[in-house]
Amino acid sequence: MTVNEIRSKYLKFFASKGHTIVESDSLVPKNDPTVLFTTAGMQQFKRQFLGHIDEYTRATTSQKCMRTDDLDEVGVTDFHHTFFEMLGNFSFGDYFKEDAIKWAWEFLTQELQIPADRLWVSVYEEDSEAEAIWRDQIKIDPQKIFKLGGKSNFWPSNAKENGPNGPCGPCSEIFYDYHPEAGTFPDDPDDEMGRFSEVWNLVFTQYNRQDGGVLEPLPGKNIDTGMGLERLAAVLQGKKNNFETDVFAPILKAVDAHVSIDDSQSDRKLRYVIADHLRGICFGIGDGVVPSNEGRGYVIKKLIIDSSDICLRAGTKEPVIYKLVPALVEAMREQYPDMIEKSDDIQQTVKSVEMAYIKVRQERLPEFEAAVKSAQTAQDLGQVIFAYRDTYGLALNTIEKALDDISLDEKLVKSAWSEFETLMKHQQEQSRASSKMTGDVFTGTELQLDLPKTEFLGYRQAESTSSVLKLFIGSDRVNEVKAGDQIKFVLDKTPFYAESGGQQGDIGQVTSDDGLIRVTDTQKIDDVFVHFGVVESGTFRTDSIVKAIINIDRRLSIMRNHTATHLMQSALREILGTHIKQQGSLVAEDRLRFDFSHPKAISPKELQAIEDMVNLFVRACDQVTTEYLSIEEARQSGALAFFAEKYGKTVRVVTIGNYSKEFCGGTHLGSTGQIGVFKIVSESAIAQGIRRIEAKTGTGALDYISTQEKQLSELAKLFKAPVEEVTDKVKAQAKKLKDLERSYEQLQFEALKSVVEGSLNDVHVVDDVVIYKKIIPNTDMAVLRKVSDFLKQKLPSSLIILGASSANGASVLISSSEAAIAKGWKANELIQQAAQKIGGRGGGRPQLAQAGGKQSQKLDEAVDYVYDVLTKG
Repeated sequence: MTVNEIRSKYLKFFASKGHTIVESDSLVPKNDPTVLFTTAGMQQFKRQFLGHIDEYTRATTSQKCMRTDDLDEVGVTDFHHTFFEMLGNFSFGDYFKEDAIKWAWEFLTQELQIPADRLWVSVYEEDSEAEAIWRDQIKIDPQKIFKLGGKSNFWPSNAKENGPNGPCGPCSEIFYDYHPEAGTFPDDPDDEMGRFSEVWNLVFTQYNRQDGGVLEPLPGKNIDTGMGLERLAAVLQGKKNNFETDVFAPILKAVDAHVSIDDSQSDRKLRYVIADHLRGICFGIGDGVVPSNEGRGYVIKKLIIDSSDICLRAGTKEPVIYKLVPALVEAMREQYPDMIEKSDDIQQTVKSVEMAYIKVRQERLPEFEAAVKSAQTAQDLGQVIFAYRDTYGLALNTIEKALDDISLDEKLVKSAWSEFETLMKHQQEQSRASSKMTGDVFTGTELQLDLPKTEFLGYRQAESTSSVLKLFIGSDRVNEVKAGDQIKFVLDKTPFYAESGGQQGDIGQVTSDDGLIRVTDTQKIDDVFVHFGVVESGTFRTDSIVKAIINIDRRLSIMRNHTATHLMQSALREILGTHIKQQGSLVAEDRLRFDFSHPKAISPKELQAIEDMVNLFVRACDQVTTEYLSIEEARQSGALAFFAEKYGKTVRVVTIGNYSKEFCGGTHLGSTGQIGVFKIVSESAIAQGIRRIEAKTGTGALDYISTQEKQLSELAKLFKAPVEEVTDKVKAQAKKLKDLERSYEQLQFEALKSVVEGSLNDVHVVDDVVIYKKIIPNTDMAVLRKVSDFLKQKLPSSLIILGASSANGASVLISSSEAAIAKGWKANELIQQAAQKIGGRGGGRPQLAQAGGKQSQKLDEAVDYVYDVLTKG
């Protein structure tokens, strides 16, 4: 039975039990800052689990998930993955333990025909109810019921003892016995490693944990189950290793076609790492994650780099991982047809990261090896490993291999790794301290809302009469607030737009007969609009009737920028190509920002064409219309969707003229002419293959243009020339300045020649190689290069170390003759030692290398350090 057949059987089975089949959520949880990725099927039902029942009380899904906690175990064990699919069935205050257990057993033993004697179960040691159902109704052998503690059979793990507070409950797991012939009855499935595979986990959410570990029964009990699709497929296909199932076969075939990995068992498992990471990479990028140096982007970038590094160590010279994407798309297309149209974008993004890493590896690996050789202590070596891993991005496996090749003292390396782990731990703690990501999906919001969805009126009106549903000071709910209080509050209906889709939330005021709240922001938590503000006067209470009024001037500015964003995307696709895909946006009062996929910088000519086209759309005064369509109707109409977003069954579509049609929930103008004018202010790269354009509209654009004109007029006055001649004047002045700099450098050099000549005898000779060092204050790298050329004529067989200090920092230059290189003294390796001392970076060739850094006070130390290494051994 294939993975696709298993998934289909599961969903159909639970649909027959009254469950609604719900589409997989994005890997990037919407409106949930607590986790990097979706890690379980229940996450998209957080609102329902908290008691807000909308359309259904039973649901079933096959959810895309990503977990990185056990990244080092991928490829080592038979079942660890980063990306995987989790089958799940859920009850929101509907059925409970008895039905959950009965249906799980029915599906496994009847639908899938798994022999009942191959199945064991576990229960929480205090859950006599679940134990009785298994024993008395399912008739499972009592010897095959594991009774386990809170660490493995309570969710969250050990929640009763350690928290967190909130919904929790016991678990019951179902295990498949790979070796029933053992004939033993262990007390714990872990007692016989390799015998049992955990197939399904049934979570019975029946308590609300409170301070002190008190478990208060929930009025509405929930069911949350999770079953790894890949692990279940391994059982049904007679495999012990998930990577040997049918879903991985085309991916592994592609890996073997592009990468020659040794046949040893340990190396062959690297194929599994590539196949696993490829799935995480593709679905991560497909759901809108841009590879970067932080957060989710860092995870995806790391997966690409680690996979690419395996290929490079296997002997490949060019990017390879991007070539495997079509195989992944083919393997997953039946369940995820949207991956077909995303394939080209994913390949382009992956390739750009691979190319950047190959360049880094080529440049940084020799530097790393040189820095390792010069490290004097375990602490120094640990800091070198940390710098080249964290700052420069070398993969750990490449670092490990480089250390092995250099053949360092084993104790030194072991201590250095300890230092590296200490530095990494410290950095991770700092990152966690500044992050909102708790990892617990029920502690994501500090506010306990328990409210229906807010009715949003702001598409058609700027004010409303509303009722105050809840008031908060900090995270504490209160019934009354007074002047001076900083508060959060929820209304039953509101004209205030809550930040979403890149558009900033509204500000304004809320008034009553005797009071006023200044609203400073509006955010959305699970479709409940939360207003932030300060009570300026009067008193407000829960159930108060108030008038909510947005700042209409600010809203109009935001609407100009939002409508202009749609126009710009149309212009980008017209001028640069239809490959343009939105990767993110910001719609603020004073500017708009649009991130999109594109492989190279946009030329000034292209930028001007984009700006001109948008202004053409503006002058056309085309009507902006909105309509609500079913998701299928909207897609068939050609409307563009931001692929990182998950949409409901009905979507709002914004259409402008005959050139723009997008899924969008934001606020817009009625006509393009209301934008007034559009002006691009910057274009830049924010990640490999991702560009960013910032622009202004309306009065903001006019103010920007006016400021530029004033600056141009000031330049014209300085040059005493008409504005139209300023460019030629600036070019002429720049050339004159360059000529003066060259003359000054030559004068400096001529002044230094006699000083340098007088120090030629102050050298150290090692095996006929002359080692010369000198620090020249108040000069720069250009002069050092002239001095170096002069010294090479005077000292043919030499190694020259020059240092210079200036107001901008310190510079070091090392020149190595062929005789010095023959001794192993390569300039590009030695320069790394100096660069670290002055807190900078360096590079070059074996013959000549240079470094710059901010710590000029350590220049003497840096030069002396290199000199001492050479002269004292």
